Amino acid sequence: MLKILGRKTSSNVQKVLWCCAELNIPFVREDVGGPFGKNDQPEYLRLNPNGLVPTIDDDGFVLWESNAIVRYLCAKHGAGTLCPDDIAVRADADRWMDWQQTTVAPPMGILFRASLKSPPDDIARTEVDAATKRAAGVWRILDTHLMQRPFVAGNDVTMGDVALGNAIHRWFKLPLERPELPHLAQWYARLGARPAYREHVMSV
Repeated sequence: MLKILGRKTSSNVQKVLWCCAELNIPFVREDVGGPFGKNDQPEYLRLNPNGLVPTIDDDGFVLWESNAIVRYLCAKHGAGTLCPDDIAVRADADRWMDWQQTTVAPPMGILFRASLKSPPDDIARTEVDAATKRAAGVWRILDTHLMQRPFVAGNDVTMGDVALGNAIHRWFKLPLERPELPHLAQWYARLGARPAYREHVMSV
């Protein structure tokens, strides 16, 4: 059975848990990281030398990096659904997964650490303001993209939405003034209508 190592409060672990729930993949999870520790222990570092979460062990196949894990699980269990059969649609979903890591994560990471982390990190106001402005611009890109489609790669939820789902939840949780981005808000509401998303992202 698939084993997931990582605490459920980690945004990157949540991607994997949501993915598994959407695809009805049975799994067991062990708390690692944050207050649970263990991620700096030799046993864990042999599996993931970065000491980060999540790491999966799929009947002896060990994999780390959350988006790589989501791609792997979708290819194995979600061909034609979260992993689209159409190569162009699949590439589109893949692109948004990369965009999440390279473009969304940097400013959202600062905002999370300044406002949602408990206790929050001491981050200079100027840095928080710059991250807020940058994040708003980033989300405006996706809002424009979503004018023509209900989900990031078209008419159906794909691995692209899975990669971005936690980030948009955090964006709407942040205690700040946000620009009005109606297509983004509608997409978030569509994700929120999915039981697996509510269980593994919104409720945590």
